[in-house]
Amino acid sequence: MPKAFNLLVITIFEFAFVGGAAAADAVHGKDIATRWCTSCHLVESGQTNATDQAPPFAYLAKTPDFDQNRLAFLLLMPHPNMPNLSLNRTEISDLAEYIRSLK
Repeated sequence: MPKAFNLLVITIFEFAFVGGAAAADAVHGKDIATRWCTSCHLVESGQTNATDQAPPFAYLAKTPDFDQNRLAFLLLMPHPNMPNLSLNRTEISDLAEYIRSLK
């Protein structure tokens, strides 16, 4: 087979199967936050409907060691009134990226 065809196949393979290594998407993270988190957390400035029992996302953004691993841990920790979220790694990464963008 021609080298160009082999290169094309390898490139398609990389995009299809290594795509999880792509950069986190803060816009998608904001969509997730809006859908799942706004009833308790302040997820963006100007929002008024949140409880005082959940930390604002801007506060989390300023936490020095905040990243997707920390967020995953926070989502897994049992704490009162937290809904049972079933987010995959990409969604957690995207949500963490959105929160980090609030610094």
